[in-house]
Amino acid sequence: MNDTFGRTVDYLRISITDRCNERCLYCMPEGYKGWERRQDHLTADEIIRAVRVAAELGFRKFRLTGGEPLVRGDILEIVQGMRKISGVEVIGLSTNGIKLAGLAQPLRDAGTNTVNLSLDALDPRVYRQVTGGDVNAVIAGIRAAVAAGFDRVKLNCVLMRGVNEQELWPLVLFAAEHRLPLRLIELMPLTRTDVLTEKNFLPVGEVMRLLGQRDELIPQPEVKIGHGPAKYYLLKQTGALVGFVGALTNLQFCESCNKMRLTADGKIRPCLGNHGEIDLREALRHHSDDTPLRQLFLEALRLKPQEHQFRDLYQPLRPMTAIGG
Repeated sequence: MNDTFGRTVDYLRISITDRCNERCLYCMPEGYKGWERRQDHLTADEIIRAVRVAAELGFRKFRLTGGEPLVRGDILEIVQGMRKISGVEVIGLSTNGIKLAGLAQPLRDAGTNTVNLSLDALDPRVYRQVTGGDVNAVIAGIRAAVAAGFDRVKLNCVLMRGVNEQELWPLVLFAAEHRLPLRLIELMPLTRTDVLTEKNFLPVGEVMRLLGQRDELIPQPEVKIGHGPAKYYLLKQTGALVGFVGALTNLQFCESCNKMRLTADGKIRPCLGNHGEIDLREALRHHSDDTPLRQLFLEALRLKPQEHQFRDLYQPLRPMTAIGG
């Protein structure tokens, strides 16, 4: 599976719901009411069929996202079905962790390999400001994920100037204490147009300088954790492994992009930062033959752009919670 720019595309991120039990500033606009109707969501069988076709084409890495995927009651059924498919090498999960404490071990037993958890602050007040949720539930989920023995558990933090930059060093220490990699991610324009401004944008280069005032950052060019674009550094004194994801400031960000997305309502999205989508749901529901599905995946691959449009006054049409993380 090579796109028109020679990139190998073998990673499919699948949103299984646009619903969430939090309201993160960078994901869901305030007052968002655009939930897909239940009948618009792909069923578990439809998701598993889409994964089977994708695996036949050469996709090897899959990640279940949302919204919040753990609010969907049949997630274990979905994972179990995916695990039986030949060619599926990795099943990952991206979650806010609110419901993970009770589901970590069942998810691991069902066949989930890796878990990424959002953790934008440790201070309960700041965490609630960013997400509307309870950080103690997330920490319980992190501990349960570590205990469940996943192949890898990663922490993700979205950078917001004036909101959570004072949380960065506590997060580094937390990650070091639990021996978990921490990814620091630049804010992207994926809710309203006013979410990303010069006032609240915090570039990874500035964050590196801030952390460098407390500890020495040692580049780890050989470290590749997961399937994303993070560039990792080891903090010499704390031992923390920190990855930096600079979607806006890294001009080579898209050069090795290996992913496409499938939204909860069945649209293949070749690029997060581009509005192009191809409807897979109708083919799933009206064709028993998989040939049309293969053709749609290949058409999406052909349409995958060379780079995102985030630097070009990008105007989001659907918020992140509707697209999938």
